[in-house]
Amino acid sequence: MIDRYLLETDIVIALFANDVMTQDNLAQAEEVFVPSIVIGELCYGAQKSERTTENLMQVDEFTARSVVLGCDAETARHYGEIKNALRIKGCPLPENDIWIAAIAMQHELILVTRDVNLNEIDGLNIVRW
Repeated sequence: MIDRYLLETDIVIALFANDVMTQDNLAQAEEVFVPSIVIGELCYGAQKSERTTENLMQVDEFTARSVVLGCDAETARHYGEIKNALRIKGCPLPENDIWIAAIAMQHELILVTRDVNLNEIDGLNIVRW
């Protein structure tokens, strides 16, 4: 079986910081995807940084060599299911995290993250790098 991964924002930031463990794991991965939401979060971080131009260039270079997955009606369906399940559990999460999880579930991808809050989403396949 091929391991198919979806990278969360904290993992991409670790790549940008040249985190060796993250780089090694990524080098061994067979298929890797990035949600468009993560690109948006990276752009926001670059915009508010003191090195806006350099950081936006880094995001653009990363995006150009990545397979970026966006949202569609099926993603929205997963989002609604996840958000309602979290409401019932009394565990609200940031909206972007729910959208990222919805993309992972829609495409049956393993979400690579360091965010322990995402453990609250039932049925989400998570790995930590």
